Amino acid sequence: MIVGLLICAIGLIPIVLAFSVNKIYKKSNLTLGITLLMVMISGWQQGIGVLYFTALLDEQSAFWLFRILRFAPTYSVPATFFVAYCTIKSFSVTLKNDSILNRVVNYIFTKKMMIALIIWTSFVYFISWTDFGMKGLETRRISTSDIEFYFPIYGEMAALYVFHMASLIIFLLFLFYISTKIRNTNIRSFLKQFSMYTLLLFLLGLFNFNPETGIIMGSLGVIIFSIMVMFEFIKLNAIIEFNYYQLRERQKKLDFTGNFVGSLIHEMKNTSTIIRGFSKLIMEDKELTKMQQGALDMIYKATDQLEQLSFNFNEYIIHSKMSFRTENIVSIIRDSIELSSEFTKQNNIEIELIDSYKSLKAFVNKSYLQQVFINLIKNSSEATPPGREERKITILTNMNEDYIVIDFFDTGKGIPESDWDHIFDPFVSSKDDGTGMGLPFVKKIIFEHRGDIVVVDSTSLGTHFKIIIPQLGSDT
Repeated sequence: MIVGLLICAIGLIPIVLAFSVNKIYKKSNLTLGITLLMVMISGWQQGIGVLYFTALLDEQSAFWLFRILRFAPTYSVPATFFVAYCTIKSFSVTLKNDSILNRVVNYIFTKKMMIALIIWTSFVYFISWTDFGMKGLETRRISTSDIEFYFPIYGEMAALYVFHMASLIIFLLFLFYISTKIRNTNIRSFLKQFSMYTLLLFLLGLFNFNPETGIIMGSLGVIIFSIMVMFEFIKLNAIIEFNYYQLRERQKKLDFTGNFVGSLIHEMKNTSTIIRGFSKLIMEDKELTKMQQGALDMIYKATDQLEQLSFNFNEYIIHSKMSFRTENIVSIIRDSIELSSEFTKQNNIEIELIDSYKSLKAFVNKSYLQQVFINLIKNSSEATPPGREERKITILTNMNEDYIVIDFFDTGKGIPESDWDHIFDPFVSSKDDGTGMGLPFVKKIIFEHRGDIVVVDSTSLGTHFKIIIPQLGSDT
């Protein structure tokens, strides 16, 4: 009886920690996942504790409670998967130098896989309510003491439950492996520690099948898991909040800079009007060559882009809002390539667009998104060393569930890995004459589209950016 109460008391540790932290941090899918997993671990321990209430419960009552509480360890498998899924999806996780592993991760960590796992788990739990899973309980005694406990009598399909729990161990080993490949150091640390402590918990939980050591080892695993996983979760959130604080400080600088943008927009409009007016006069000359006519057409297109961008900036400053409409992403990229032709010609850069879909439509702001690609093309063109033989930018479009994925490869000199987290910060530039506003602008625009842009890889032979944009976007 005392042993059962002790196990149940220890089992309350994870749920108390989870709900305490849940009140501190804002609601998110990851917070929900951690809370659900802690509830499952707590329920698991309560189920084990019930087996030691031989003086309080008869075999039939204990068996009924044990079957109910077996819900917790059984569903801890999809709960663990959900934590990993939320972490990978919420932080747009990409892996180092392994496109095959990236595809495997994108295939495994999906909503469909989550639903399939829940259905499978429900089947396994249903079996435990039949004689095929468990037939009943029998009373045993620990040989070195007078402690009595109930022990399950397993049925013909008990191996199904063993397989179910063993699959979790295999999954955790896989999760640990992919965590070592994650670029983001904070997410890498969290997933690595999470997989290690969860694996330790379930390995120590196997000792529950050995009454001589199960009481101590299983409870020890719960204590270590609860404290360390919650510590890693709090540390991750603390880092996120610190980064958010830094972002706010940088935003203050941007707000100060924004005070000058109004007059700058006014001058841009005046300049574009002058360019358009004189271009129109020149076009009236009937002796223009075909090359000159093409150059004037390009000036007109660039002027339209400048005027549209000025209008959008002005609207954004006044209303802090972007206007969105359904556009073809591939067409936007093609227009951006055409508008960037001057940069690419000057630097002798070849651009290849590999569009896997004829029409790839999304809810976006065309001119802003166009400027994103122009910025990336310009940066990549300027980053390509003069003596480099291969001078190429490759843009690859694809789909991943409800998201459009755009991979942007260049053959530039690369970005040091230590700078990957800072290149999107305002006023940070590697160029002597750079303002440090290009990539922050890109990040801001992609963020406004409810997407993200990250550095997947960068060496002395080139850089790989990945842009993710939801198809539906947002009109808020």
